[in-house]
Amino acid sequence: MVSLVLSLLLWLNGLLESLDRPSVGNDLGRRQLELSALAAPVVPPSLQPLLVGADPEGLLLAELDQQAKEGGDSTTASTTARSAGEREARISLLERALLQLRQGQSAAARPLLLQLQRLVGADDRALIEQLLLLPKGGSRLAEIQGMLEDPLVRRLSCQLLSSASDCSQPAAERRALLQLLGINLLPALALLAGLLLLLREGWRRWRGQQAPLPALVGPDLGVIDVVLLIAGGFVLLGEVLTPVLLSPLLQAALTALAIQPPVADGVTVLSMYLGLMAAPLLILYGLLRSAGEAPEGGWLQFRWRPLASALRKALKTLLIVLPLVSLVGWLQQLVWSDVGGSNPLLELVLRSGNGLTLACFAFTAIVLAPLFEETIFRGVLLPVVGRELGPVPAVVISSAVFGLAHLSLGEFPPLFTLGLGLGWLRLSSGRLSTCVGLHALWNGLTFTNLLLLAR
Repeated sequence: MVSLVLSLLLWLNGLLESLDRPSVGNDLGRRQLELSALAAPVVPPSLQPLLVGADPEGLLLAELDQQAKEGGDSTTASTTARSAGEREARISLLERALLQLRQGQSAAARPLLLQLQRLVGADDRALIEQLLLLPKGGSRLAEIQGMLEDPLVRRLSCQLLSSASDCSQPAAERRALLQLLGINLLPALALLAGLLLLLREGWRRWRGQQAPLPALVGPDLGVIDVVLLIAGGFVLLGEVLTPVLLSPLLQAALTALAIQPPVADGVTVLSMYLGLMAAPLLILYGLLRSAGEAPEGGWLQFRWRPLASALRKALKTLLIVLPLVSLVGWLQQLVWSDVGGSNPLLELVLRSGNGLTLACFAFTAIVLAPLFEETIFRGVLLPVVGRELGPVPAVVISSAVFGLAHLSLGEFPPLFTLGLGLGWLRLSSGRLSTCVGLHALWNGLTFTNLLLLAR
């Protein structure tokens, strides 16, 4: 009871704190508009309304103005850097000024350029000084260095300062187009396939053609055991005590080995997640050792073989869940658009360009998290609750706990919906491996989308 009460208080505090945590959603939206503005010259006319819109530069400027307004008129690049990264914030500030100049808003752009002049280094100062001379002067494009290495900034600056008739960036524009296709067209096709599968499943159920559910096999544990595992092991030992004990040791090791950011960020995330997993998995191991002889397939019913059928079921359920999660996310935006921050790991992935760091993030998100979370929520919690209350309450309760465990009010509705899909897959397949596969595919799609949006 003490573990349960403390865990509930900690989760409640984490959920409330998520309201003040920066959201990666604004960065993702802005980055997609940046890609649209960059790719516009090479987008086929037939695809322009779908991919970039009629005025991509105008849309980007409107988004930058809105984000500046939400952050307050006094927001500076150095302040914004706390959530977006210093260089990223300065590029966004410069993009806003360049777009304002392109639209004849010199009076609005000048304060931003003066602000940047105080913040930029020598590499960018020549560019800012030339832009400050506009519209009366400014006829020389600075050398391609500093923020000019960003292709959209380079093209906008060329259009304002250079006498050259062609300011295109062919390679960068084509790459931006491929990124847009990856983050727009492929998900749209997946949503369409998911809708068709969803309608097919609904038709089959209406016709009574749905296969009966297999027996729900799970660990021979009680509710108190599950409370001990999740509240005591996962929350108190894993989320609270482990970081306190592991963080100083990890920092000392990174310092001794001279491992610096961004590689240190990847090693830290991977190590901390391994530490979080250790206590609850050890507790689960102890509980299962004393539970007697395991049934065929083991207490957790991973049943990896045949692997191909597990992956097919996971992929099919992923396509079915996609439109449902999208619908819930859309309804949430209509009801409550500003719901606080998202998982900090999303922003780390978006900002990091280091291969080793991204490999650590990918292994954590696509391998460790699905294995660990499915073991706890669909391997233990769902079958134990199902034995006490029935399969449907078990799916709902395990989904709710799964969503709450991520400590983000903004992400709870889509995570709860995803949890329902994972729970139903556990019931219908009788295998935990299918849930691990679906979870890994979901995190892999999210990770890939972030990589496509990264600079």
